[in-house]
Amino acid sequence: MSGSIARIVAYIPAVVSAVWAVLGYIFTNIICGQPCSYPGGPRKKPLLRRGEWRNRETRLKGNWRFAEDKKSHEITERSSSSYGSEGITLTGESAGRQIWYLEEDEEGEGEDQEFQQEHVFNPSVNPNASDKIFRDIMLSKWRGSMPTEETPATARDTAIKGLSFYQMIQCDDGHWAGDYGGPMFLMPGLVCTLYVTKAPFPQARKDAMIAYLKNHQQADGGWGTHIECASTMFGSVLSYTTLRLLGVDPSEQYMLAGREFILKHGGALYAPSWAKFFLAMIGVYHWDGINSVPPEMWFLPRWMPLHPGKMWCHARMVYLPMCYLYGARFTPDVAGDETLSALRRELYPEGFDYDTLNWDNYRQTCAEIDAYSPLNPVMKIAQDVLSIYERVLPHVSFLVKLRGQALQYVAEYMHAEDIQTNFVDIGPVNKSLNMLCTYVHEGHDITCENFQRHLLRIDDYLWVAEDGMKMQGYNGSQCWDTSFCIQAIVEGGFTDMFPQCSKKIYSYLKRTQIADDEVDREKWFRQKSKGGWPFSTAAHGWPISDCTAEGLKGVLAIHNSTIGGLLTEEERIPRDRLFDAVNVILELHNADGGWATYENNRGYRWYEMLNPSEVFGDIMIDYSYVECTSACITALRSFHKNHPSHRAAEVMNAIQAGRRFLKSIQRGDGSWYGSWGVCFTYGTWFGIEGLVSAGEPLDSPHIGRAIRFILSKQNPNGGWGESYVACVDKAYPYDGTGTYGEDNSGVVQTAWALLALLAGECDNKAAIDRGINYLRAKQLPSGDWAQEGITGVFNRSCGITYTAYRNVFPIWALARYANKYE
Repeated sequence: MSGSIARIVAYIPAVVSAVWAVLGYIFTNIICGQPCSYPGGPRKKPLLRRGEWRNRETRLKGNWRFAEDKKSHEITERSSSSYGSEGITLTGESAGRQIWYLEEDEEGEGEDQEFQQEHVFNPSVNPNASDKIFRDIMLSKWRGSMPTEETPATARDTAIKGLSFYQMIQCDDGHWAGDYGGPMFLMPGLVCTLYVTKAPFPQARKDAMIAYLKNHQQADGGWGTHIECASTMFGSVLSYTTLRLLGVDPSEQYMLAGREFILKHGGALYAPSWAKFFLAMIGVYHWDGINSVPPEMWFLPRWMPLHPGKMWCHARMVYLPMCYLYGARFTPDVAGDETLSALRRELYPEGFDYDTLNWDNYRQTCAEIDAYSPLNPVMKIAQDVLSIYERVLPHVSFLVKLRGQALQYVAEYMHAEDIQTNFVDIGPVNKSLNMLCTYVHEGHDITCENFQRHLLRIDDYLWVAEDGMKMQGYNGSQCWDTSFCIQAIVEGGFTDMFPQCSKKIYSYLKRTQIADDEVDREKWFRQKSKGGWPFSTAAHGWPISDCTAEGLKGVLAIHNSTIGGLLTEEERIPRDRLFDAVNVILELHNADGGWATYENNRGYRWYEMLNPSEVFGDIMIDYSYVECTSACITALRSFHKNHPSHRAAEVMNAIQAGRRFLKSIQRGDGSWYGSWGVCFTYGTWFGIEGLVSAGEPLDSPHIGRAIRFILSKQNPNGGWGESYVACVDKAYPYDGTGTYGEDNSGVVQTAWALLALLAGECDNKAAIDRGINYLRAKQLPSGDWAQEGITGVFNRSCGITYTAYRNVFPIWALARYANKYE
């Protein structure tokens, strides 16, 4: 009895902390009325650690080649025997699919090897690859005119030269391919799944993955959560484990350094929860040390606030397979596997006993260097309660039966996701986890059709650059990048100069628009898809509000250009399909006036108190964002000008509601926080564009403050710059781009800042001129711009690469300037 009382007394501080957290939420969000979607900041503890790499040069081995569209399908199906998938064909639209393959003797393409040997990667100079392998392959195939190396005389000529280069690397189906890597925790999930299922995977891919992981190891022996950040346990534990599964010997010097870093920070017991989960599914971390992910939650009534169907879809679709694997307690044969047995020793401190450790004590442990979003006291109590539930469950027959039924439901849900996305899945984490769940559910049979279909879609996520083979954060950013490019082309009046380029873009947008709603969409928590545009490809199948908006604007821009008048009836996208796109945008409009990403906001801000991930922020619900809201406002405005009678009142009301939302989340200094790009220049550009399009007067205090904010951040060299640190800290960084720009400036942020100033009709022409001169000076003789720092972000803390941004946005800013001043 005294022991029980002691445990209750010891738990009182945890309860007090939870109550205090709830009171803090009530004060901030209810009493003070802070909008649900306001991102907050600056953070009290700014990020001080930075990544540091040894000075070393490497060259990628292998004759890698690139294929897209129908050819990519042909190559995958032709090589399916190497995966054991012979006879299975790919489903879904092929437009936008991009893969890398290795085939030594394909006639006419042997010169690709030369490009790879020319390109050196040195992470100490810049951990961001320049995508030169892909770009040189495309340039070698170009048969049209090329820009001269002469320096253009005007901003307009600079934009034309930039576009002359950029059209040379356009894919045949009309999109632009590019590196969408950056996160270091994606590939480990895939490798773990391939290893424990013993699925065939070509050695050349393994070698290229090893090269990538070696290239991104930092001077302290660790790896970051993404390629620019300092070493973390998330990146280090998973990267080390992946290298071991890929066949690297632990006695290699760089492996010894990696293990030293891991053990210095407590070993795998202090890795964040996602890393622990990946280790558990390969049998090198015990399931008792994993917080419960109960599949029974899916049987809650849908009206209940805690139903998982109310979560943001990316979080929902990751924790869906996690709850299956957790509920099934899948563990491979570790005793019969030398590598897995060794990892049970290598990942833990000396003296550790895997079989006798009280794993429950380590469910909530996480190294301080990883704790971007530490577990809320409320979540800690919830996890402790669920821990008791998990201990009771095996002894209650009703609960055992309920778990079995829940696992069956989850398996059906995952299969529906696989079918809806043609086995691409919404993202790389749930792609790998769904594949493993399929293996488990199908009785460990890798020859079953569903598992084989998963294997054929692995290459959709893999990208090759100078730094090796990586797993991307999506199956690409094809539609997103391409939609921006056509808007830049049309605004600059360049369609007549680049007619084939423009027509190919239009064809791509036509093929990529989603044609139908998903089967049983309401059953599987999906919203309207028909008419939407995805971030990547139609085969992926998930429409997004801003991608639909930018796609619609791109189509309307072409319709209003000289090219539009030349489209045949067969080529032209029918009016009804434009109406479908608007229907998607209007359906995704949130009650707060803004727009979220994939779905309406189904939950509440207090869900973040239950965020189980220590490394990501604001992942529990689909918030409204400045980027999505601005994109939808501008799309609806453009649509209304072209089709004023379609749902006119709803369109105009939505625009004005969006306008009010943008004002509500503007920060006191006049900026907007960018949630999907780095960072305040990006968000503020969208904010100004949205307000102006919604009819906000140019002398509005909201626009005035935004312009003053942008002007205040201009550097002496005329440019602007930010790094991913701005997203993490929610504050403009004192050192701008940091290491990966020039004197704190970068071409992408400079372009965003200029687009914002020009949209708001800033009267400080001298400042704008300095920015334009910076862009012009940074253009390379080829017409390209250099790859600088990482420019994308997600979940507040993780950087991601957009290689297209260095081209599209400088071209757009230069074109907009030329229209006004030249």
